[in-house]
Parts: sequence; C-alpha cells; structure tokens
Amino acid sequence: MKKRELKNLLYEQVARIGKAVSSPKRLELMELLAQGEKTVETLTSELSIDIKLASAHLKALRDARLVESRRDGKYVVYRLSGDDVAHLWVTLRLVAEEHLVELQLALQRMVASPDTLAQVGRADLLEQARRGEVIVIDVRPQDEYDAAHIPFARSMPLAEIERRLKGLPKTRDIVAYCRGPFCMLSDEALKLLSGKGYRVTKMLDGVAEWQAAGMPVERSPGV
Repeated sequence: MKKRELKNLLYEQVARIGKAVSSPKRLELMELLAQGEKTVETLTSELSIDIKLASAHLKALRDARLVESRRDGKYVVYRLSGDDVAHLWVTLRLVAEEHLVELQLALQRMVASPDTLAQVGRADLLEQARRGEVIVIDVRPQDEYDAAHIPFARSMPLAEIERRLKGLPKTRDIVAYCRGPFCMLSDEALKLLSGKGYRVTKMLDGVAEWQAAGMPVERSPGV
C-alpha cells in the first residue's frame, strides 16, 4: 500500500468517530449511557423519539464501536464500550463551551443565578462530604446511582425527594448533582428544596465529568 493510501485509510478510520458523534441525539445518547446501561425503550423515552429513530442512532454509534449491546430477555440493553467514550463526550462538550459563544449563552440562561452553584472545588467538596459537613445528593434515577456515583453522595431521585425530606437536616448545606451541565434534574431539586427552606446549591459535574477530572467514583454492591 502506498503511503498516501495508508494515510487516507488512517484518517478515514478516525473520521468514523467524528461521523458517529455528528448528531445531537447521538451525543445525548452518549451522555445518557455514561450514566449506566439502558434499554432502547428507556433511551427512547428520555430522548422523546420513536424506537425506530433511536435504533438508527444506536446503530450508528455501534458501527463506530462506541456502544455495545446485550440481550436481557425481550429487551436489548446498550452501554458505552468504555469509560473513554464518556470522556470523549465530556471533551467534546468542553471544547464546544470554550469556543462557541452560542453555547456559552445557552448555559448562562440555564444558570440564571450564579449563587446557586457550589463554589467549592472537587477535592474540597469530597473532603467536606466525607466529614459530613455537607450533604451531597444524587438526584438521578436509582439505577444510575447504582452504576456509579460520587463517594459519600446519597441517592435521592428527583421523584422521591419530597417524601424523603425528613432525612435531610436543614442545619447543613446540601449540594445536588445529576448528569452534568446540560441536565436539569438538579435545577428542579434546587427549586423544590430551597422552597422548603433548605440551604442548597448545585454542581455542574455529573459522574462523567467527575471521572474525566480524575476523581474517584463508587458503585453500589452487586453492580
């Protein structure tokens, strides 16, 4: 094989990844699967698209070896093919945030009040949570928490917060997190808890961002 042909082949192979992640819905699929494996039906519901379209997007990701699937009874379950794929999503988002003013403005609209953001670094937050000085709550669904979560975080899915308020003392600061900067579950938790008189902020990190920064995560027993 000639050198030019070889170089063309090399770049073509890398371009397969670029083509696979060139769809907004596929990026959202990557973000969701970074939380843990999910069935096609769950992904379809989360993305508000039909199964046929979801399957087509998943096929494109699978053809690029970014996701894998397994059968569980009558369901097909998808997962990322490695932690590096979750890191790829985080890296793409960070580059976009750095260079695209439109994305920066959109994110600013999501965080209308900067004082609702936790002002502590990752290592300090982890140490404060370890000492019990702050309560970190994971407001994602339970299965995502089980797959991986920030150490010392409590699982408190958004749908269950209101009936579990007795377990949250008002004497300590609370930090909520969900799937990352584009996730709005923590915003809803923030609104609910602050309305009940809790001192609560949110952090933009999800588990994928936390891991990409080299921070440790924990998994529930049996996962």
